[in-house]
Amino acid sequence: MTIKFTAENICDLEPGDLVQDDRVAGRVYTDPEIFDLEMTNIFEKTWIWVAHESELPRAGSFKSTYVGRNPVIVTRDRKGNFNTLVNRCRHRGASLCEQQKGQANGFTCPYHAWSYGLDGQLRGIPYPEGYEGVMKKEEMGLRKLRTESYRGIIFATFNDDAEPLEEFLGDVKLWADRFLKQGGGYPIKVIGTHRFKYRGNWKIQLENTTDGYHFPIVHRSWMASVDAETADMLSFMTDPKSTCHDLGNGHSVMHMVPNHIDLDVDDGTEPLQARFDSLVAELQQAGVDNAQIRKLVRAMHGTGSNLNLFPNVGLSSAFFRVLRPISVNETIIEHVAIGPDAPEEIAGPVNRERRRIHEHFQGPFGFGTPDDAEGWDRVQRGAQASPEMPIMLNRGLNREVKAPEGWVTSHSTDETGMRAAYQMWKKMMSNG
Repeated sequence: MTIKFTAENICDLEPGDLVQDDRVAGRVYTDPEIFDLEMTNIFEKTWIWVAHESELPRAGSFKSTYVGRNPVIVTRDRKGNFNTLVNRCRHRGASLCEQQKGQANGFTCPYHAWSYGLDGQLRGIPYPEGYEGVMKKEEMGLRKLRTESYRGIIFATFNDDAEPLEEFLGDVKLWADRFLKQGGGYPIKVIGTHRFKYRGNWKIQLENTTDGYHFPIVHRSWMASVDAETADMLSFMTDPKSTCHDLGNGHSVMHMVPNHIDLDVDDGTEPLQARFDSLVAELQQAGVDNAQIRKLVRAMHGTGSNLNLFPNVGLSSAFFRVLRPISVNETIIEHVAIGPDAPEEIAGPVNRERRRIHEHFQGPFGFGTPDDAEGWDRVQRGAQASPEMPIMLNRGLNREVKAPEGWVTSHSTDETGMRAAYQMWKKMMSNG
């Protein structure tokens, strides 16, 4: 039975009742109690993106981040294993690490100098005599989250009973494999990260990654700033081959440049953009063969698809977009630029150009990020009014079809991806 939102009942409805097939109540953006429940039922129950392996290149490498509101440290230990450790001393609760990334032999609490290994085991306690017969040292290691990776993408969860990562990803794996091809035959690596905060609920950004409808409107200034070839490549609004798929478990993918979905598929007829002529010349001078150059340059704008992984990361064309909820109306976003992990004569010029492209749109002074953030802020401000009024998610509902793979599919400007995410949200918020 579908319960209609009204001003009289909106505050009494359970969270699961606030999501319907074609709309959600504005209250899902504004209610602090719902936010607290999300942190427990979603961010502490499912797989959360924490790092890419290239950020932890050697034994002792670490990165500090969050799983929901819980500070964690992601490490590579001396056996090469990745660990996700709660950033909290087991003694009196002080945080162990305040650096965003670095190299360490272990972690020592600045308060009473309890020290821990890269795997979280308690290694040393000053003046241990007072603990004889009081506790067992081997039982006082840092709390560890289940940590698994798929092709270099590392996830962690507090839920020991969660399904294996690869089952959770499901059909995402096909699209992640395609995303990872943009190294031009080389693995990808993180080549830069910037972080910013917007004044809005985390789900507003979650919706954005597969929202093709806003692109030529919000990003009109960016479209005017690029060459005609790039603008034409992204003219997907009326292209029937530009689609959005519901991949299950709240995940979705949107194609903006259908002929770049799989970068291994190349009939050789697509000309390389003239803007990269100097890069081509530099690579040729370094002795890189023309076939390799073509792969690297065709991948310069990424894969032409935005892949949204519920609940906190997008593999978006040519970068990772990671969201971290802070409060019901505050969210931190990380835009993580990537490029080929190749010999310097290739990685140097290619990744220099990829950084410039990233800065032009995703960077803090770029054309895309400020425009997106303004839109997200406005949604939050508007949602404060009349929380019983729905947020509409009905675009394209009547033209959805089943793809041969079984995916619910519609046009890239439709809201299929958002509906997929909210049905997963509804399931997790209803089951507890």
